[in-house]
Amino acid sequence: MCGIVGYIGYRDAVTPLTDGLERLEYRGYDSAGIAVVNAGVLRLAKCRGRVGKLKETISSAFTGSPGIAHTRWATHGDPSDRNAHPHCDSLNRFAIVHNGIIENYKTLRCELEAQGVVFRSDTDSEVLAHLIASMANGSLEGAVRKALRRVAGSYALAVMDALQPDYLVIARQGSPVMLGIGEHEMFFASDAAAFVNHTQRVIYLEDGEIAVLRTESFETSTLAGRATLRPPVITSISSDSTDKGKYDHYMRKEIAEQPEAVRRTLSGRVDSISHGSVLDEAELLPRELFITRRITIVGCGSAYISGRLVAHLIEQLTGIPVHVETASEFCYRKPAIDEDTLYIALSQSGETFDTIQAIDYAKRKGGRVLGIVNVVGSTIARECGRALYVHAGPEIAVVSTKAFTCTVVTVALLALAIGRLRDVLGTRADHLLEALSNLPQKIESIIARENEIVQLAKRFESAEHAYFLGRAAGYAVAMEGSLKMKEVSYLHAEAYPAAELKHGPLALISPQVPSVLVMPHDAVFSKNVSTVEEIRARRGPVLLVTNHGDVPVTVDGAFVAPASEPALDPILLNIPLQLLAYHVALSRGCDIDRPRNLAKSVTVE
Repeated sequence: MCGIVGYIGYRDAVTPLTDGLERLEYRGYDSAGIAVVNAGVLRLAKCRGRVGKLKETISSAFTGSPGIAHTRWATHGDPSDRNAHPHCDSLNRFAIVHNGIIENYKTLRCELEAQGVVFRSDTDSEVLAHLIASMANGSLEGAVRKALRRVAGSYALAVMDALQPDYLVIARQGSPVMLGIGEHEMFFASDAAAFVNHTQRVIYLEDGEIAVLRTESFETSTLAGRATLRPPVITSISSDSTDKGKYDHYMRKEIAEQPEAVRRTLSGRVDSISHGSVLDEAELLPRELFITRRITIVGCGSAYISGRLVAHLIEQLTGIPVHVETASEFCYRKPAIDEDTLYIALSQSGETFDTIQAIDYAKRKGGRVLGIVNVVGSTIARECGRALYVHAGPEIAVVSTKAFTCTVVTVALLALAIGRLRDVLGTRADHLLEALSNLPQKIESIIARENEIVQLAKRFESAEHAYFLGRAAGYAVAMEGSLKMKEVSYLHAEAYPAAELKHGPLALISPQVPSVLVMPHDAVFSKNVSTVEEIRARRGPVLLVTNHGDVPVTVDGAFVAPASEPALDPILLNIPLQLLAYHVALSRGCDIDRPRNLAKSVTVE
């Protein structure tokens, strides 16, 4: 949650900061702010609303360097001008931007108020500004170190001192922050997308690290003061990849990018899969896989749903039983961790806090963990120690589309490799490889028929509720379709296993409640036909997403996707549901890329 960005260098900070904020707005967009130093004086501008509104409030005379900026997703205090970051101390000498949660802020606030400090906001973050100011009897770096020893919680923190403008201090604990190393200038941000148009040389800070940034240099160290070595790496993110291009919305652009994204996911992996390339990449040894008796997958949101979908695929291709659990409940349940289980963490951003907590729990108990993530160098990839990268490319829209698809494809590659190693696939492996190679072309053919989806979307113009139904892997597709619909269109959508409809939810079926049935041509096709009949008997509208053109029942609308190998059919059946959610949201006038109350990267509990 929240986007932070900062700059120190030879130029005025305002433009790189506001440009960076716009690239980070997917991380939070209820308020925004910027602080710069000008001739030893801290200058501050912040407001409720989007970065665009902030830019309108900044005059041409608002200049300075260095600077820090923030776009907010509220955790403490309502969205308002006074709760927007940056936050300052009482004398407006120190300014901070913060992503995370200070768990003991109430205790610290009471202590500071007893010392006469007057707070200007309802946030937990403001405590940091006053705490650092109370310890400022030397260097800014020293004050930050002392203050952070009093803090419990998570933070990506940046601090600026108007009286010491030659450097910035950045710290990380539990929330991502990275440095951008330029020529005669330095950047920091919660996502490299904020500064890739200036530099692609990146340093990822680890938990418990502090960085000091100057125009020409940087230093990293632990909170205790021990120097650390952080050589820069080159990020694969490009400036062009974070632009909308010809599309009105990032979501629509990212749906269109899926064929090429899947090609990247498959690149170099399909042709050599028989040689174990995916297993080598994941650092999975044959002996380790032979002793694996079960797999547990953890994730949140769309990542969790992708786990539900790939569980069917893994079991079909490997014979290994799979359990899927929401990462947010994993630690609270305190499950038994055993050496026979491989734990797989799924995450688009690689920074999902609940998933990181689940990984930490499994590792502490001696579990073997593998991360499958989209963002190279992310926390989950580093915490797991080994990872498979999805290679979907940057995903800016809050809702996940291409990362979801590429995650499923990545796990399909892994399952195929394990299945071959365990010698349970036989000649089916060749059919699967061919089907994987053909996925991009088939996805393109679905997107080319977008007008058919537009017509189906009209069925939802007056609806307030909808059901998404399916069986087996089709139910996982229905779950993702339902989530996308509620995320972007605010239409109340519920997903159910089709057979569960008659165990209660059928009471809500009416002519005003459409049902979307995910209906692959599989072993339960005829049972899904029966579900359609049950709904229609109660005058409920039915829309089908299927890959079988001959449906022996009357429905109100259908989209027939191309068929693939049965284990991969759910990947293709999900694409029409992405487009459906998009066009329903478009017709309802929703803010598609920035759904209310949501943010892309959930880095708080």
